[in-house]
Amino acid sequence: MTWWLMLLAWVVASLETKSNGLFMQERIGKEGKPFLVFKIKTMKPVEGVDTTVTTSGDSRITKSGVFFRKTKIDELPQFFNVLLGTMSFVGPRPDVPGFADKLEGEDRIILSLRPGITGPASLKYKDEEELLAKQKDPERYNRDVIWSDKVQINKAYIKEWSLKKDIEYIMRTVLG
Repeated sequence: MTWWLMLLAWVVASLETKSNGLFMQERIGKEGKPFLVFKIKTMKPVEGVDTTVTTSGDSRITKSGVFFRKTKIDELPQFFNVLLGTMSFVGPRPDVPGFADKLEGEDRIILSLRPGITGPASLKYKDEEELLAKQKDPERYNRDVIWSDKVQINKAYIKEWSLKKDIEYIMRTVLG
């Protein structure tokens, strides 16, 4: 039902970034296996900026990207990841290499599930870019504070899983 919106966003992103408007990035999935996540491209390269941490006001974010991120339109192509079986609708968000693949001990339970488009940690940190923009060292804060909190939230999600909660997470995501 959203194919037309994805197509329109892809065209806009392609024109604005002067490249393919589909963004593909390696993420860590179930059992720690890498996969490509699909999104609408919302950023353009900026010389001298080399980080996976994004803050609000980041010079790499395009004008349409601001809108796509706010409305979550950039996430729509992840439905293809769900169809391919690399993601589910609800679960821990897939992260770039260097985070989930480095989990140890009981924290590795997070890797027992397919990553999700949404989940409790995604909802708690829906304004993560604004939070990071307020930090002196966003990369350190992301690594030392946000990431460890997301791990705890995701472990609790797995231990307390219920279909009712998953439906609530989907509804909260869709309704904002």
